[in-house]
Amino acid sequence: MLAIFRRSVLAVALIAVIFGTACSETEVVAEKDPIVFSDLNWTSAQFQNRVAQYIVEKGYGYPTDLVFGATLPLLQGLRRGDTHVTMEIWLPNQEDAWVDALAAGDVELVGESLGRDWQSAFVIPAYLQEQYPELDSVEDLKEEKYKALFATVETRGKARLVSCVIGWVCEEINAEQIEAYGLSDHVHVINPGDGAAANADLYGAYERGEPWLGYQWGTNDPAAELELVRLKEPEYSDECWATTKACAYRDATISIAVYRDIPDRAPDIVEMLRAWNLNLELYKDVGKWRLENRDASINETALWWLKSNVSVWSGWVTPEAAEAIKSALDANEIPDGWPKA
Repeated sequence: MLAIFRRSVLAVALIAVIFGTACSETEVVAEKDPIVFSDLNWTSAQFQNRVAQYIVEKGYGYPTDLVFGATLPLLQGLRRGDTHVTMEIWLPNQEDAWVDALAAGDVELVGESLGRDWQSAFVIPAYLQEQYPELDSVEDLKEEKYKALFATVETRGKARLVSCVIGWVCEEINAEQIEAYGLSDHVHVINPGDGAAANADLYGAYERGEPWLGYQWGTNDPAAELELVRLKEPEYSDECWATTKACAYRDATISIAVYRDIPDRAPDIVEMLRAWNLNLELYKDVGKWRLENRDASINETALWWLKSNVSVWSGWVTPEAAEAIKSALDANEIPDGWPKA
């Protein structure tokens, strides 16, 4: 009887140990709080978010989520901890707000994404400059014959210029440049509501072979897919930018930032982001693929890229994470934090 009792006690103890271990393992997973990404409203940032989300969820077991918005509101959200990772901090565009956030200890730079990129408010299609080779400078926009190329009924003789999206930092910068160049009486500024509207405006004009003037940057879809030309501007200088802004943008450095608690809360994710190297050359392949697959969503683009570039992203993660991500890709798994396409 005593032996039976002892065996029963042992069995109960073993069950308790097994159950306790299972609960403990479950709790470890459950203790991983979500990593929330700043879903900036342009393609390259959203694409990088989807790739990072896949890696974070499938490789490291953290839930992910997104907060959609424009540059400055999302930077403030990052400072408050409403979001935890921003894959594209554009400097010097966001420099003033970024310096404040850094000085307050709210944020931390952990790596670079995409590298360096150009931008300009004065871009035209290459076919237009072939027709008008003398149209090669911002100063030419003051001439009546060139203004007339871009004028519409709504602009009343001024050149229509599709500038920066409402709420982006470049909205204010472009306005300052136009004033500084003495173009206020010569151009009529259109500020689109979002990046998709700005891109559609350019794509439509390009397909029709019409004149178009406006803001673009190197990693944007049209810039990666179409033949575009930047009108000449005075070269950037620190003095010019600090005073009038009557000069070209400095090439931007695109960096990755995290909320202040992430290095302690998720050091494995920070280590992965420090190794991140989705540079401009790699991103050009994304632009080409999207050109050939017009109906593909950002989610589908990220899934294609992850499957096609295992040798790239596996260098950013631990061997264990790489195996888990590969298995998830083979099974066509989708992260819970991705927006519904």
